[in-house]
Amino acid sequence: MFNPEREDIQIICKHSNWSKDEVSKTLNEKVYNNAPAWRKFLHILLITLGIAFTVAGIIFFFAYNWQNLHKYAKFGIVEAVIIAITLAVLLSKFPLMVKNVLLTGAAITVGAMFAVFGQVYHTGANAYDFFLAWTVFITLWAVVSNFPPLWLLYLVLLNTTIFLYGEQVAPWSDDVTLLLAFIVNLVCLLLFMVIPTNSSIIVPKWFRNILVLWTAGVATTAMCNTIFDYQAGEGTVFLVPLTVAVYVAGIIYGLKNKSGFYLGTIAFSVIIIITALLLKYSIGAGMLLFIFFFIVGSVTLVIRQLIQLQKTIRHEN
Repeated sequence: MFNPEREDIQIICKHSNWSKDEVSKTLNEKVYNNAPAWRKFLHILLITLGIAFTVAGIIFFFAYNWQNLHKYAKFGIVEAVIIAITLAVLLSKFPLMVKNVLLTGAAITVGAMFAVFGQVYHTGANAYDFFLAWTVFITLWAVVSNFPPLWLLYLVLLNTTIFLYGEQVAPWSDDVTLLLAFIVNLVCLLLFMVIPTNSSIIVPKWFRNILVLWTAGVATTAMCNTIFDYQAGEGTVFLVPLTVAVYVAGIIYGLKNKSGFYLGTIAFSVIIIITALLLKYSIGAGMLLFIFFFIVGSVTLVIRQLIQLQKTIRHEN
């Protein structure tokens, strides 16, 4: 089913004779939040909170009764919960949304199972291999679920695995770890962006925006680390041109689609990177005063241009 967003409706309206009444009706049905949409949101929120509290209760149960439980009882309880939730997803007649929320709860419980395993056999529950195993064993659920919150959990685990591996095991420098995280998140972002809007895989706007913010945050952190690290490693050779190329492509995409979010995210990232360059050059009082005026002026200019872009979009429609 085609679920148009505001930008889609603006493009269609610009290149057609769509009447204002029909546009308003479509916006009310597909974009704006009405009473049924709020009821659906509250329904999903309450189900999610119920699953979250149930999983939290299981975790606190283990924490409180840890010394009194036999190791087989520990494994049996958490595995029984995972099996029960999975069977409920496969065999019940619950709505698809409820099944996806249950599946996300099962994915979180998988992490609790590996934590119990690590505590019983002292494998190091906080090591990267804990998050790696957690990520690997929920991969199939994340792929088949078509559920953005589960995708978000999967990406959080994937990034945690990358950073912990770079910190605990990898022989390379921090800039290589940041470069790897940047590439992985960029690939994920591109994959979700190329999915057509009429596809069965529905990627909500909020999910793409979170992924854009996180990818830009990793790129900004990597660039600042490169600036302040006097012994930058081999990752710098690829990081700088890749970041520049991605930001240029993002600006072109944002201008083409009139997306203030992409343009604003890249602009604020560039401001942070330039500020880091200035701090690297000098941390004297004069430079700090100059940085103050630079940040105030640049942020004001960016906000002004974004407001102007929004007015232009409204005028064209």
